[in-house]
Formats: sequence, C-alpha cells, structure tokens
Amino acid sequence: MKKIFITIALIINVLCFNHAQNASLKTRNVILVTLDGLRWQELFAGVDSTLLYNQIFTKFSPENQALIEKFWDETPEARRAKLMPFFWNTIARQGQLYGNRQYNNLVNVTNAMWFSYPGYNEILTGFADPGIRSNNKINNDNQTVLEFINQQKGFQNKVAAFGSWDVFPFIINAERSKIPINAGFEQPKNTKLTEKEKILYELQAQIPEEWSTVRYDAFTHHFAKEYMRKNKPRLVYISYGETDDFAHDGVYNDYIKSAYRTDAFIADLWNFVQNHSFYKNKTTFIITTDHGRGTLPIENWQHHGAQIPDSDQIWIAAFGPDTPALGEVRAAGQLYQNQVAKTVATLLGFDYKNVKPVGEIITSIIKK
Repeated sequence: MKKIFITIALIINVLCFNHAQNASLKTRNVILVTLDGLRWQELFAGVDSTLLYNQIFTKFSPENQALIEKFWDETPEARRAKLMPFFWNTIARQGQLYGNRQYNNLVNVTNAMWFSYPGYNEILTGFADPGIRSNNKINNDNQTVLEFINQQKGFQNKVAAFGSWDVFPFIINAERSKIPINAGFEQPKNTKLTEKEKILYELQAQIPEEWSTVRYDAFTHHFAKEYMRKNKPRLVYISYGETDDFAHDGVYNDYIKSAYRTDAFIADLWNFVQNHSFYKNKTTFIITTDHGRGTLPIENWQHHGAQIPDSDQIWIAAFGPDTPALGEVRAAGQLYQNQVAKTVATLLGFDYKNVKPVGEIITSIIKK
C-alpha cells in the first residue's frame, strides 16, 4: 500500500511540474534544426580567407568573382552577416547564439566519435552512447526525445522528422517509435498526398543525385514545410545535410553556398511560422550541428572524427517566445550537445529522463 501511495505522489509531482511549466511558458511547439557538419568558424566569422583564396581566388571565373563579391568582406562581423543573414539579422537580435570560441564561449560534443550517427544520437537522446561507433543503418536501441514526446498526452501523432540523410529512420528507430520520418530518397508511404507533395516526390526521382545517401536539402525543407501546413505537428525535427557532403567533397564554394541556402531555409520556416495561427508566437527554434570539422592543417576542414583535432567543437542557437534576447553570447562558458534533448522537452512542459543520465537543461534559453 505504501508503494502505491508513493507512486501516486510521484505521478502527481510530474503532472504538477508539467502544469507549472506549461503555465509559465508561451512555447507550445518546438522546431529542432540541425545543419550537418557546419563549422563554428563560418557561423561566427563568415567565409575563411585562406580557404576562399585556395579554392576561389586561384581559379578566376565569373562565378568565383560573383562569390567573392557576395560573401567577402574585411571583418568577421560583416562576412558572417553576408553568409548567414538570418542568423545575424534575426536570431542575434531576438535569440541566442553559443559557441564562438574567440570569446571562450564553448560548445562541445560529449561522444568520443565526432561524426554523424553518434552526434545525432547525442542530440536526440541527451547522452552519448559508446556502443554507437559507425554510421551504419542499424536501428537505434535508445529512445529519442522525439519518441518520448510522441508518447505524451496531447502529442500523439504530433511529432515528425525530416532529414536529407537516409540513415535517420534508423537513428530515430522508425519501426519502434512510429514517428513519421521523411528522409533520403524514400518513396511515398501513403496515397494521401497534397499536390505539392506529389510534385516533390516526382522531382526527387527525376533530378540527378549528387550523393547516393543524401538528397538535396530543398526537398527536405519543402517536405517538412508542407507537412507542417497540412498536419500541424507540435515537435518537428529537420536535418539539413548538404554542408557536410560538400565539405567532404572538398568544394569550399559549394559548402558556403549551401550554408547560405540553409540560412534562407530557416528564415523561410520562421516566416511560415509567424504567418500561421497555430504556430505564431508559440514556437521555439533550437538549431545546432552534429559535429565540427578540423582546422589545422588547412585540409582538415574537409574532415571530422576522433582523429581530427577540433571536430568536437560545435555551436547552438535558439530563439522563440521564451528565450531572452542575449544575442551572441560572449561570456566564457561551456555547453554540451547532450543538453539539447532535455531543453526541447522542458520547453514543451515535460521533465525528460532516459535510461541513462541526460544533459542538463540550457537554462539561459528558457526565461525564468
């Protein structure tokens, strides 16, 4: 009998916690976004002058000259605003950005691998799993925060994920979680498609593939946006992937153009949210990356992994109705990738726990 009373008391405490959270927060929806392998150096300082010189200045062409004019400037502040204008004209004014190591503001992964599957697992579960040591298509034994939220009252069938990389159905474990996941070059799973979705699937099958496992981010973006318009999910995860693949190809100009396009995709999502009654002024964005990239020697910018120094260095951005406008945080501090999952859940009113201890809430993102 005593155990029953204790159990009831615990349930009441959780319900009270959730009620208190919901009562004090304006956030009712969260959009979690990742840019695969985008370095903090480009986010906070714009295009790298050495890489720009090596890959653009040495080969004159009208296209390269246009890139110089579009993205180059004398100061890091001007360059970053040209490369990612939404981050620096909107997020920096309305939200928060962490990870500029020039100010000793640090964000790191806690997993030991420093590549994608371990990084996405850490973002989505809140802990590093030493058993995940490859990018192989193996169903994740760990429950993600997406699956956790999908099980909560008011959120069933209100969670969805979209990714350019075709491994996401395994990272999120689509078989077990039953979360709708649109990733890679998948074919439609049902016939109840909007006209826009039909066109997107048709074009996806017709446009030549740049990579065998990663589709162009434009498809991921528009599939996600159309799903949001049609179904109004309350937790959406979107993973853009081109930045990582162009970097691995060693094509810096395509890497920076992809970063610029992704910034525009996020701006488009924000405009969509702010013009939709279900989402307007009730939606928080959290944006981050799965891993960093190398710095020195210079060719290491293409690579990452435990053998590449500095590729554990990442960044985090957030903005929404409950996030104080701190802008670029220049105070010395340390955040970790494993803090994202619990922060997402807290914004939605839930105390997220898992089978292993998860990273703590990023308290500065949530107004007290």
